[in-house]
Order: sequence, then C-alpha cells, then structure tokens
Amino acid sequence: MSDKIERVKTLIIGSGPAGYTAAIYAARADLKPLMYTGMEPGGQLTTTTEVDNFPGYPEGIDGPTMMIQLQQQAERFGTEVRIGMITAVEFSKEVGGIHKVTADNDKVIEAETIIIATGASAKYLNIPSEQRLRGGGVSACAVCDGFFYKGQDVAIVGAGDTAAEEASYLANICNKVTMLVRKDHMRASKAMQHRVNSLKNIEIRYNTEVDEVLGDQVVEGLRMVNNQTGEKEEISITGLFIAIGHKPNTDIFKGQLDMDETGYLITKGKSTKTNLPGVFASGDAQDKEYRQAVTAAGTGCMAALDAERYLASIGSVEEAVADQYNIS
Repeated sequence: MSDKIERVKTLIIGSGPAGYTAAIYAARADLKPLMYTGMEPGGQLTTTTEVDNFPGYPEGIDGPTMMIQLQQQAERFGTEVRIGMITAVEFSKEVGGIHKVTADNDKVIEAETIIIATGASAKYLNIPSEQRLRGGGVSACAVCDGFFYKGQDVAIVGAGDTAAEEASYLANICNKVTMLVRKDHMRASKAMQHRVNSLKNIEIRYNTEVDEVLGDQVVEGLRMVNNQTGEKEEISITGLFIAIGHKPNTDIFKGQLDMDETGYLITKGKSTKTNLPGVFASGDAQDKEYRQAVTAAGTGCMAALDAERYLASIGSVEEAVADQYNIS
C-alpha cells in the first residue's frame, strides 16, 4: 500500500445527482471536495436514454449528457473528480475525528467529513435478452420512463407494493399493462392489491415468469412461461418494466453505519446525518421511498450543507496539519 496519505476536508463517495449536487454545494462553500465516482460514474442515470422529468430541461435530456454537465458544473467550482473506487473505510466515532478510507486498494485518504452518494442498483432478472434491451424498452423505473409508452401495451414484473404502484401508474397512461407475478399471490399490501385489481386495463398473470424479451434493437414482445405448467405464450409489448426491488450499494459500510435490513443507510430526522459524526448519507443509498434524480439531488445539497455546518461547529483542522500532508 502506498505510504502517501492525502488529507481532505470533504470526501464524496459516489457520483450521480446526489454526489454531484453535494460537490457543487461543498465546492462553493470552499470545502475543496474530492469525489471518487465508483464503478459507474454518473450512477443509474447513465443507463437512461431520456430524462424528461428533471426540472430545467423543457425538451428533456439523455442521462449520460446530464451527468457530464453535472460533473462539469461541479468541477467548475473546484471539485476534483477521480474515476475510482473506495475499497475500504475506517470511520472515526469521535466528534472532530478523522475518517480514513482506502481508494483503489492502495491509496490512503483522510477526510474530516464524508458524504456518501453510492446509490442503489435496480435488481434485474439477468436473462440475456433483458440485459441486451436495457435502454431499448427494458426499464427499472416506470415513473421515469413510462411516459414514453403512452397509449401502448407494456408489461411489468413484480409482486410487491412498488410493482403494484408502478403498474397503477402505467395503467393511467398505457393502453394495457400485463403484470407478471411469480407466485400464486402478490406480496403487496391489500390496499395496493385492491387498487391494481380495480383497474380494468391491468391483467395479472400469476405463476408467470419472463422466458425471453423479444426484439432486436427495441422491445417488440415478450415470451412468458407458466412456472406450474411450463406453458409458454407470447404477447406484443413495447416496454418491459422490472420492479423486483433495489439493492443499496452500501456493503462496504456494514458494521460501522446504521442501516436497515435491506442495507439502506439510516439518517437522523430530516437531516443527512448518520450515526457517526462527520459522515453524511444522500441519494438512493438512504432513500428507499422516492428514488428520483431530483430527490437525490436535493439530499446531495442537504449533505453538503450538513457537512459545512459540522465543520463550522468543530473548527476545521486541515490547516493545522497541512505541513504533514501533501495538500495542494
């Protein structure tokens, strides 16, 4: 491991709307943020072809372009963005303590504050045709992408509250929604089941799974299989929505930060504060309710403000030890 230790005021782990917004606010507050983007620079939006519901883009914008622009805005104010992974963390439990992290397995960084923006990854079925058509009609967010299928026939996979909610949303704008439920019952609450059952253009297929997504460049149909009888059936659709859950990218923080049974980081009240002083969580790593780009950006702003107030309350120690570290 490299013996070079770098000291920073604010380290941002992860990119995407939360990370870049945190970087913009932190940089403008002169916190000199350093960001490590993670394996997927820009986060989930880099796999989204069109973003139509983020304020300020009347004609819409594609996800990768939006993330590039956010990065450029963050860098404009002095954020240093590095493509790389934080591979180990050792958080301090003391107010004013220094948090130690390892980047790319060989570089040690000491940070006075850390903003976590590692996001969450949508769970997919992981069949080849589904993966091939991601961005071509296969989506994990009906609220994000459903508008593009207005008046068309679509299908959704899932049986929980999220799947039921997204099926209801799609039913309001699409011609027909075929809902695939793997078991002979739904996991959704009774209220959500009643809502789905009350909508005439939702057809629920129980004991049914995806066999193959049909289409070369875009989704053109779906081959379903009944997991009890083995019978297969094809339907014509233009969009397939996967609603089988998300997994927050927080495994590296287990044992140090409080999280729920799924792995979402727990923050205090309406703040982004975690259970450890100087460590803040934003975006989909701590939000299992909304999971939208605009709400992630909002919590990124909150995290930067929380970090700024925390440093003001303890008095930043970076300058006092500057001679001991390679601080540019």
